[in-house]
Amino acid sequence: MKVALIHDHLAQDGGAEKVLKVLADMFPEAPIYTLLYERKNIDKYFKNRQIETSVIQKLPGGVKHYQWYLSFMPLAVEFFDLRDFDLVISDTSSFAKGVITSPNTLHICYCHTPTRYLWSDTHQYINELRYNKWFKKIISLILNRIRLWDRVAADRVDLFIANSKTVQKRIVKYYRRDSEVIYPPVDTQNFTIADLSEQKPEDKYFLVGCRLAPYKRVDIVIEAFKKLGNDYRLKIFGNGVDLERLKKLADGHSNIEFLGRISDEEKAELYRYAQAFINPQEEDFGITAVESMAAGRPVIAYQKGGATETIIAGKTGLFFTEQTPEAIEQVVKSFKSEDFNPREIKDWAENFSLQNFQEKIKAFISKSL
Repeated sequence: MKVALIHDHLAQDGGAEKVLKVLADMFPEAPIYTLLYERKNIDKYFKNRQIETSVIQKLPGGVKHYQWYLSFMPLAVEFFDLRDFDLVISDTSSFAKGVITSPNTLHICYCHTPTRYLWSDTHQYINELRYNKWFKKIISLILNRIRLWDRVAADRVDLFIANSKTVQKRIVKYYRRDSEVIYPPVDTQNFTIADLSEQKPEDKYFLVGCRLAPYKRVDIVIEAFKKLGNDYRLKIFGNGVDLERLKKLADGHSNIEFLGRISDEEKAELYRYAQAFINPQEEDFGITAVESMAAGRPVIAYQKGGATETIIAGKTGLFFTEQTPEAIEQVVKSFKSEDFNPREIKDWAENFSLQNFQEKIKAFISKSL
């Protein structure tokens, strides 16, 4: 059976790329088709794989400024010739599901979410653009055209897999399609529990980390820790377009530390010794929260989206119900590490293991062929 994998763009190291890595390991002979490939950011996962990129890769600024070519992406993904494949698996939150396949090809879409800036977050996306109102109106018209294409593209998929029940509901709402939920994989064996019983007060810290973008709401965590003061330390890992704004926001507060881009090994160590991981945004699933739990550390999370499916209040973490600095400040003040059992937290995280994901994907494909 000839298999092809399709991904939106390989330009960053995020949750979707981790899913693609596991799929690529499951199908070692499968080529990977993607709109563009930024090697320095993602080469550690796909160094020796056959990567087929679109015409956007060769256009001026096509890799570093691929957003310039947003309106061209639907056409670019349709250029991929997939006639020779028996099974096509698209791993996507935007364009990859729009590939055109042969009548005898089975197209399975692993959907991380219907495209946020086209559907659920359109108005927020446009409001956060740093352009004048006339340019924003032009962007709105472009998004309207792409939204119509995206709805048609969803009909090209034979079977949908949703990465959470939250996303499953969105697929029904925006695409009118059924799906089966298979949670993303976390390599839980890479994370171990640390003994924090003798940790000194000055060594204690809370942790937040992600791709730093406005919708991730790291700003409200910073505002909370500015109010909490020097008795509460915050470490932030990750990089992104919002980094400089967040640094200015935290300027002058020595209890807040930016770590930048870190290795997987460094991240595992940060999880181990953190008091708790803070998840301030509404996630489709939330791999970082599960990684923290795999290291036996509880999660303080906004009670919406994927976090409501992965975190058990009082056992593996705590929730706050309002996306405000005051809500985070309150729950951090009430947090007590001794209220949580690291072994129970890690055991729960095993429900989202790499092995579980692989077994469920194989079973889904087998029953679908």
